[in-house]
Amino acid sequence: MLKTALRNVLAHKARLLMTTLAVLLGVAFVSGTLVFTATLSEAFQRSSEKGLTHVDLAVQPDDDTDAAETGPGDADDLGQDLLDATAALPGVASATGEVSGFAALADKDGDLVGAGWDTRGANYYAGTDGTGTDARHPLTEGRAPRAAGEIALDSATAERTGYRIGDTARVSVDGPVREETVTGIFTTEDGTVAAGGSLVLFDTATAQELFTAPGEYSRITLQAADGATQQDLKDAVAPLLPEDAEAITGQQLAADQAEEIEQQTSGMRTALLAFAGISLFVGVFIIANTFTMLVAQRTRELALLRAVGASRRQVTRSVLIEALVVGTVAGVTGFAAGIGIAAGLRSLMDAFDVTIPEGPLIVDGTAVLASLIVGIVVTVLAAYLPARRAAKIPPVAAMSSIHAAPTARRMVVRTTIGAVVALGGGALVVAGIGSGDKGATMGLGAALLVIGVFILTPLLSRPVIAAAAPLLRLFGVSGKLARRNAVRNPRRTAATASALMIGLTLITGITVIADSMAKSIDKMATESLRSDYVVSMANFSPLSPEVEETLAARPEVTDITGLSMSPALIADDSDERYLTGVNGAAIGELTNLDFEAGSFEGLSGENAVVDTDTAEDLGLGLGDTFPVRYEDGTAGSLTVSGLYEGNEMIRGVILDDAALDPHMERVTDFQVMLRTADGASEEARSALEAALGDNPAVLVQDKEDVSEDIAFMFTLLLNMLYALLAMAVIVAVLGVINTLAMSVFERRQEIGMLRAIGLQRRGTKRMVRLESVVIALFGGVLGVGLGVFFGWAVGEMLRDYLTTYELVLPWGRMAVFLGLAALVGVLAALWPARRAARMNMLEAIKTE
Repeated sequence: MLKTALRNVLAHKARLLMTTLAVLLGVAFVSGTLVFTATLSEAFQRSSEKGLTHVDLAVQPDDDTDAAETGPGDADDLGQDLLDATAALPGVASATGEVSGFAALADKDGDLVGAGWDTRGANYYAGTDGTGTDARHPLTEGRAPRAAGEIALDSATAERTGYRIGDTARVSVDGPVREETVTGIFTTEDGTVAAGGSLVLFDTATAQELFTAPGEYSRITLQAADGATQQDLKDAVAPLLPEDAEAITGQQLAADQAEEIEQQTSGMRTALLAFAGISLFVGVFIIANTFTMLVAQRTRELALLRAVGASRRQVTRSVLIEALVVGTVAGVTGFAAGIGIAAGLRSLMDAFDVTIPEGPLIVDGTAVLASLIVGIVVTVLAAYLPARRAAKIPPVAAMSSIHAAPTARRMVVRTTIGAVVALGGGALVVAGIGSGDKGATMGLGAALLVIGVFILTPLLSRPVIAAAAPLLRLFGVSGKLARRNAVRNPRRTAATASALMIGLTLITGITVIADSMAKSIDKMATESLRSDYVVSMANFSPLSPEVEETLAARPEVTDITGLSMSPALIADDSDERYLTGVNGAAIGELTNLDFEAGSFEGLSGENAVVDTDTAEDLGLGLGDTFPVRYEDGTAGSLTVSGLYEGNEMIRGVILDDAALDPHMERVTDFQVMLRTADGASEEARSALEAALGDNPAVLVQDKEDVSEDIAFMFTLLLNMLYALLAMAVIVAVLGVINTLAMSVFERRQEIGMLRAIGLQRRGTKRMVRLESVVIALFGGVLGVGLGVFFGWAVGEMLRDYLTTYELVLPWGRMAVFLGLAALVGVLAALWPARRAARMNMLEAIKTE
């Protein structure tokens, strides 16, 4: 039986090729994802470890400290006194005060270097003796910055921007542009720089002024003397630690960074593996379909084996051995292809200016094992049912072919089961909209609905394909034959169409959700804002109050407010919330919020307006006074002067700047809103940008820009998802090709007879192509229909979180999806149609 199974693999290698390719693609995606994410994680981890080589112990603010319980002087505990005290401890070789924060650098063309997220600023430290011989960032050219107006750049940034010693560079920390002279170029092993970021160094006094406060450090790092361990340093520092600070060893810092990197890459890995799973799920239909047809073609052969003594187990085992061989080949070749995919993804990230630290591709045992397990297990499981079905056929029945047509009873049972599963799945999807655990309920319902529709596809195929009959008649005999061939074997048609259905279900559903979300957020942005412009940093870091002051001085600006945020404890709520500070006299002219009671009028002093959800949580009503503990620890009280309907852009407790600013440790705005006398125009925008020094790190956006940004984010996400789902569609195409090729092989005698009685080669090709298009469109119609249903259901779930949500059906794109399904049918039929047309009619007729 083993020899028979291996012989059958070699005899049907051409027919099994498409099945192997389908499994191969899914395996390649899995192995490529594992290799790529392992490479990414390892590269960033090594880079981070290099950046911590000078750190044996770090003293830094405690992340768990409640900002509302600390005062403005608490952070001064990481000051010069603590630095000197730690430096004098036994076992400490050196102590360094580090200051760091966001610093946007413009290149010589005025463009922002990098995306703004990884552009950092810090203080220059000359080393233990002050000469720079053991500096954390050794200089390769020039000298260190010594005063305000001087900076040093890392060598990688200097090379890509073309800055040299003596050049003037434009830098922005929190809004206003600073003209700085480049005095030095240094090397660094900082992980951010290795990943494509930039590092700008200031003298310590300037860095403290920009990022912390005079005499204050962001972190103090210690290096151990010979013979001292990191734990020794931690024990020695413990008595000196301020209440809101913690000491972390270098080993723990490295471990924390490794865990953080793992968390950052795990999301990407999960998403990529999910799409690989979808491809493999689609591949299951193809594998099962292929082995079903192969078994059907070899029914008499298997019956003869049973007649001469082979048991049911042996017949089943022989088919599973074929599947094992196919799965092993697909696993090995898919693993090799996955390594290529990982290398390609790495190069693709470089092409999009997403720099990854240097390092080799990490091919570990997990990727190898996963590839083989996925390839073999998926193939064998998909082939099990066809193998078991073949073994259960009685030999005499198989030889007379009376088993071929499924009985009416079996079709009734299948239809009943499919209807129950589909209805149950649909009910769970609808129930998930209002349930507590929405995601799990809806996900289970979606899976059951797809499975139920798959079970029902043989029943659905006849009426759906019959609807295409009027169009097929336009193609004469070829069209009539194509329709009959498509419904001749409903199970085969259903399995072939289902593979394409799954891909189009996901694509359509994601498109509906993305378009609806984009429209809803755009509606929210345009309806809740009256301002002509919104000003913010490119990376959405805080803005200096100087930005609002500069823009308020412009003659064309009529109304302006900065929006600041400060953590606080409100009423009896134990959870920290945020207060929003605004210009109380102008905010009403710049927003368009619906008030349930009160208004922005009188927003001054100790008055505040509260969104209805927050008011309900805290049990507040119009005129109520509630206690508040500000960021600096001061206790106070506010009076509710208005209740408004909040949204994702504006919500929470809003009060006047004059009441909030005195309690903020560092007064900053997260954005500035303004109106101009003549409304939004290119002239007004240019004047505002010029007033801010044409700063590339600052965005001056009108409502249209905000909408375009929202649309761009969703379009980018949508395109990424399309690219990933394309793998599932490619696998589905392979399934259509495979089905048609084997269908042509099965019907070679019939095709020969048609040719003999006058059907031309062109008509034969047209018949196969039309059959392929009909099957593909059948899958497309089911996929688009299910996608719209899932898109609607998810949208109803999102309506609880996005009040402006409204369902948008992208009719144009759905028509394109159906057109692409038809194109898939045309392309998939090219080889089978050509094979059918070139068949020798006499040899085909005499085939038994």
